[in-house]
Amino acid sequence: MMGRVRSPIRVVLADDQTLVRAGFRSILDNEDDISVIAEAGDGAEAVRLAAAERPDVVLMDIRMPVLDGLEATRRIVADERLRDVKVVILTTFDLDDYVYSALKAGASGFMVKDTEPIELIHAVRVAARGDALLAPSVTRRLIGEFAARIKEPPPSVELNALTDREREVLELVAAGLSNDEIAERLVVSPATAKTHVSRVLTKLRARDRAQLVVLAYESGLVRPGWLG
Repeated sequence: MMGRVRSPIRVVLADDQTLVRAGFRSILDNEDDISVIAEAGDGAEAVRLAAAERPDVVLMDIRMPVLDGLEATRRIVADERLRDVKVVILTTFDLDDYVYSALKAGASGFMVKDTEPIELIHAVRVAARGDALLAPSVTRRLIGEFAARIKEPPPSVELNALTDREREVLELVAAGLSNDEIAERLVVSPATAKTHVSRVLTKLRARDRAQLVVLAYESGLVRPGWLG
């Protein structure tokens, strides 16, 4: 009996630089499990293509004409019909303010434009399966830096709905741990860890793990420097 063939990950590229899009397309289309289905030269077009094509992942540049990547991300995330569309922000380190805003708006993570090809491919796969691109320590420092600017964390009724174990899981998600790593830390099975994470996502009404990290910092559950 032959195994079930999985559909390729469908990607939309959004960047106003034609050469950047061409470079990313050549890298991604060379993979059997990834297919670039459309390209957008501005944010408005990215929103339109996301609605029309329902891709698995949108690689979204921040600085684009007509509509910037941040507002485009907000509009895609706000559309309930596009709930399964994951947005990965393409940026440079001097745009950290935008990165944090994009993550809060619902982006699944970010990556720098001069990334290695293998990292670009990995990012698309990670985002497509619903994980967040938040493991690198630089990302945690980024979120921590901006969360530190909040003088008093706003009260969070949602966090009160979490059990002690679920709060512990949220802290570990904020540290960038995968389900397998959370399972190892808590001495439970990976399936149990996945269930805990799913319950936290549901209770906090978060789109994905990226939003959980932002919520963990903004609520005061974790503070910059706590997670190493």
